[in-house]
Amino acid sequence: MTSSIEPITGRYVRLTVNGTPLRVYFEEAGQGRPVVCLHTAGADTRQWRFLLNDEAFTSSHRFVAFDMPWHGKSLPPEGFETAEYLLTTGTYIETVLSFCSALGLEKPLLAGCSMGGRIALQLAALHPDRFAGFIAIEASDFQPAWYDIDWFHRPDAHGGEMGAALVSANIAPQAPSVERWNTQWMFMQSGPGVFRGDLSFYTKDDSLTGRLGMIDTRKTPVHIMCGEYDLTCTPEDARRTAEAIDGATLAIMKDLGHFPMSENPSAFRPYFEEALERMRHSRAELAHI
Repeated sequence: MTSSIEPITGRYVRLTVNGTPLRVYFEEAGQGRPVVCLHTAGADTRQWRFLLNDEAFTSSHRFVAFDMPWHGKSLPPEGFETAEYLLTTGTYIETVLSFCSALGLEKPLLAGCSMGGRIALQLAALHPDRFAGFIAIEASDFQPAWYDIDWFHRPDAHGGEMGAALVSANIAPQAPSVERWNTQWMFMQSGPGVFRGDLSFYTKDDSLTGRLGMIDTRKTPVHIMCGEYDLTCTPEDARRTAEAIDGATLAIMKDLGHFPMSENPSAFRPYFEEALERMRHSRAELAHI
């Protein structure tokens, strides 16, 4: 029998966002340039566990991933039983900024997937001075729902299993079976109404559309990544968004879907390695990579 302890450490940090006290769980691994990782809607930091266990990455980068309030090991705020969870752009931005400030992260890279990629682009437009670069994965300016989000919080349907069904349709067929099911399990565990509340932000807030022109890639590089099998943020959506940001770069990832770092980490790895490399270069240098 063999055993090993992973290098990932988990802790809690106390934040105050919009006057609301929060206890937020985060995991980290590595040393060097900080990279803050944001999970998708309805999930948690377990999506990033492969990167946090990758010695080649953590030898030069400090990866920090946190569970948004209501997600994973981060509890909802006090009084949540009388509130409807609906994530907003403003609250999301303040949560990310407060987290970075609490950990004393000086101009970290920001890597977010799905709703995390969307908010990464919002931060690139509104708070570029707080970050050194943005890796927006499965991210577009706006993507209206092609499904009824109310199905994820009904008395006659299991919201977690409904969420996993949606997730399954967005995972590439090449994904290993074990990681397909591990990815879906995170959504099966999502709290009541949480996936729906995240999707309300993702499918209804179109404020980024008018802000893409504000993003200045001469100050902070922006790299957008999209799986070729993503039904929610399609390659066409990602390409449209990248073309609207002067100087942004784009990678369409072969054999990957909407949850690349979780569904097929070995296929995702070279694309993320390239993304980190792009974060090291100026806009002029990026044109030749």
